[in-house]
Amino acid sequence: MKAIENKDERTRNWTFVVYPESAPKDWRSSLDGLHVPWVESPLHDKDVNPDGEIKKAHWHIAMFFNSKKSYQQMCDITQNVNGTVPKKIENAKGMIRYFAHMDNPEKYQYPLSDIQAHGGADIAKYLTASGSDKLQLLSEMQEWIDKTGCTEFVDLARYAQQNRFDDWFPIIATQSTIYLNAYIRSKRHKERDKRDI
Repeated sequence: MKAIENKDERTRNWTFVVYPESAPKDWRSSLDGLHVPWVESPLHDKDVNPDGEIKKAHWHIAMFFNSKKSYQQMCDITQNVNGTVPKKIENAKGMIRYFAHMDNPEKYQYPLSDIQAHGGADIAKYLTASGSDKLQLLSEMQEWIDKTGCTEFVDLARYAQQNRFDDWFPIIATQSTIYLNAYIRSKRHKERDKRDI
């Protein structure tokens, strides 16, 4: 029995590459004019081929539509900005993290602050640590608290905001305030109890 193929080749999230040398001057305005969320990577000008040769400078682009778009619809968009052939994004979080090579330590690490959100794209949800990454960062924060003798949550929050904005601060501000505050308070009480003995 022959299987009937009725696979929907459309998707809401697409990616492609734009090269500075071939992009029109107003390529960003062209994409902004679509009024959809999209994200621009830092200029990847330090990527290296396996033979050691520097790759051509380029931007990775991710577009996030409210409804599905066909390959042909995306080709029309990429042609307007002289972009490469569009590809479906299988994992949006992985794609945005790739823009800075966050999960590829062997590659050049581009600054997270150079990732540009357009059209209301919310990149913070893709960059926030989760799972074992979050636990590792919490462990680092606890070590910092112990090492510095931190006794107030405000001191940790200020340090993170000024020195670890890209990794610690989002966890402190949005995910683990209660846990970290309880850890600091417990540590402070334990030290006070030791002095009282």
